[in-house]
Amino acid sequence: MSLEQGRVLIVDDELPIRRLLRNTLQVNDYRVLEAGSVAEALAVAASERPDLILLDLGLPDGDGLKVIEVLRADSAVPIIVLSSRTDDDGKVRALDAGADDYVTKPFSVDELLARIRAALRHRMQSQGTPPLFVREGLSVDLVRRVVLRDGAEVRLSPKEYGILQQLVIHAGKVLTHRHLLREVWQQDDAGDVAYLRVYIRQLRAKLEANPEQPSLIVTEPGVGYRMK
Repeated sequence: MSLEQGRVLIVDDELPIRRLLRNTLQVNDYRVLEAGSVAEALAVAASERPDLILLDLGLPDGDGLKVIEVLRADSAVPIIVLSSRTDDDGKVRALDAGADDYVTKPFSVDELLARIRAALRHRMQSQGTPPLFVREGLSVDLVRRVVLRDGAEVRLSPKEYGILQQLVIHAGKVLTHRHLLREVWQQDDAGDVAYLRVYIRQLRAKLEANPEQPSLIVTEPGVGYRMK
């Protein structure tokens, strides 16, 4: 599978949105599948096994979260939520349920295509690429636990490395504050989000070309962080 030849399942009950997405994806050489309900989405996903799913949460026969929960029981297919819901709680619930990313309607086509490419790239990496992450002068060797910036080794504290490791392993996926706190600090206490932000600032100072305008570790306001 190449990034441009993957099969994308569009799950949305609004025909104009499906038409827009279908035309956009086909022009960019993606193969398109469609569904308009929870039941149809699960049936198509099971029979056609798409490479990525674009999922609206407001479906006529239930909440799109049900699609995420059912698929995550036995599938790692990338899921990008497309929804008009703008509240942070809704985004966090979808991401914690297993969605890879969340794009709010109305959306930029270019931004959506970039998110699709990132999600498919991560899928391909997780299916056998050697555990070496390289992006924009940053190199992370997950086996040797060596981090290089423009060829020079960067010293990280255990917590800094733990955060970076999660971001790299899930590159292209939005990681919620809860996910990072659970995986790095082994706790779900949302009160420690401010503490997490301190470590993110430290990581950016060590890894970003311009920490004030980060291009690697991107903030998803009110939700978490994503490695581009």
